[in-house]
Amino acid sequence: MPSKLKVKKSLLTTYYQFIEIIKEEKVFLTVIGICFFAAGYGYQYANIAMWFGFMFAAYSAVANDSIQTIGTFLSSNSDKKWYTLWLYIGGIFLVTVTYSWITHSGDVSYQRLSTDALSQAPTSFTFLQIAAPIFLLIITRMRMPVSTTFLILSCFSADLAGIVDMLGKSMIGYVTAFVIGIIVWSLVSRWISSHFVGEAKPYWRVLQWITSGCLWSVWVMQDIANVAVYLPRSLNTYQFLGFASFIFAGLGVIFYLRGDKIQEIVTEKSHTTDVRSATIIDFIYAILLFFFKELSHIPMSTTWVFIGLLAGRELAMSLMDQDGFGKPFKKSFKLIRRDILYAAIGLLISVILAISINPDINTEIMQLIGLE
Repeated sequence: MPSKLKVKKSLLTTYYQFIEIIKEEKVFLTVIGICFFAAGYGYQYANIAMWFGFMFAAYSAVANDSIQTIGTFLSSNSDKKWYTLWLYIGGIFLVTVTYSWITHSGDVSYQRLSTDALSQAPTSFTFLQIAAPIFLLIITRMRMPVSTTFLILSCFSADLAGIVDMLGKSMIGYVTAFVIGIIVWSLVSRWISSHFVGEAKPYWRVLQWITSGCLWSVWVMQDIANVAVYLPRSLNTYQFLGFASFIFAGLGVIFYLRGDKIQEIVTEKSHTTDVRSATIIDFIYAILLFFFKELSHIPMSTTWVFIGLLAGRELAMSLMDQDGFGKPFKKSFKLIRRDILYAAIGLLISVILAISINPDINTEIMQLIGLE
């Protein structure tokens, strides 16, 4: 009898928690419902669908990936007005995409979409292709740093080889960033713990704004393909103006919300709110992204590179620091394991979406595992 009462009490507790979540997120859930309705209506009409897909992808991709590029910038500049930060980052975005649009004959993706698997702009859409960014919005709300590259571009890949190429480059990116994170912070963590105390000198703020701007620009070169994949591969003037102005406005919303819930991925890491630590993270991350951008035109998950860098950093600080500057090893390992799990969940969702959308990919996978 007592056990039945415990079960009932547990069910009631779960029920009330669910109701509280619904109340707390009612505005967000309403917006998500409207987005799904729009996707269900618009996917049948290609000219409408490509702009619906673009708008959903533009906000969701930048919102999810904001932790990588402007996350440390936001956390270490919490004392600044949101619109000052927005105009700075938004201005860099406009310059970056305009340069690609001019130099690559209307292509805003820095030729990330020139690979065989993605070179053809879609002429028709499925519901899941338009809805994929909406799922990304939900995942972002749950504070999961998943790869927008896999979640969105996999839906448009012409074959399995395109997804495998993206996966291979992303895994190399994670391992490279992880190793570099360990090496760099193993060398400097003790020096940082003894020197990064008190108020930072004014020049650190200048350095951080410069490195954050460079990082943001390189990220746009890498990941804007996740948004542009819905649109023609060469945009005319009006299409480009619509593309650039919508993302610029979306950045304003993200800065107004201060990164929203996904920002906690950054703030929970050791000393990322310190402008000096944030500058070092951004500088190394920018170099890594630029290296992989120059390596090949194959799109990759910048999220994996970012969590690899933070994982290596956290691990090195835990192992090398004896003064409490880093987190305990077990806590650091738990954060690393959780971020990897979330990235793996995102990859699994991406593959499921790709299989559901493209029957050719489904056939290739079945043949690969010997079921066909």
